[in-house]
Amino acid sequence: MSDIESLFVTRLYKARLNEVGAQISEDELFDSCYSIAEDDEAGQQWCEDNNFPGYTSYASLTDLPWRFPIFKDIVAALDKHVAAFAQDLQFNLDDRKLVLEDLWINVLPEGAYHSAHIHPHSVISGTTYVAMPEGASALRLEDPRHAMMMAAPPRLKDARREMQNFIYLTPEAGDVMLWESWLRHEVVTNQSEFDRVSVSFNYRWGE
Repeated sequence: MSDIESLFVTRLYKARLNEVGAQISEDELFDSCYSIAEDDEAGQQWCEDNNFPGYTSYASLTDLPWRFPIFKDIVAALDKHVAAFAQDLQFNLDDRKLVLEDLWINVLPEGAYHSAHIHPHSVISGTTYVAMPEGASALRLEDPRHAMMMAAPPRLKDARREMQNFIYLTPEAGDVMLWESWLRHEVVTNQSEFDRVSVSFNYRWGE
């Protein structure tokens, strides 16, 4: 009798941000994101110069937890979520924690998207979702072996989830999702007339 097993598993973590730590107000977080976006002239200019469709604070602000206390609460919650995910991944951290490297706001209006990418200098990356209106862009995750499949035929449309080449996810406001930073991902085109708002982040292996 044949024996078939799954190897080299790619893990994905999903939880509610408020499952741990202080209870974070979704309305306050939403208002804070827009307040920062409106005041961040350097970030607006970077988006314009780089044809970024929408707004991101990625290249302009590195001190969100200092600017608004709610982001300090978010980091405290994320630290706990990331620690739980690292334990599930069975990392040997050698008594060194995973620590926040950067944290930024994303606002994607109707028609905006974020093309496929990875985060090469980090260990765990993720996003917590602030506004996900109906029709907002999905998160697409790509099988990391995709580039090496070469002559492999396509998968069946109804292939088991773990056998599919791409996975599409539609998180809800208040969700947090984590993945290993080498996992290629993208945000497909926002088909809602309302903004898709999120806060993304990277964690690195600490000293």
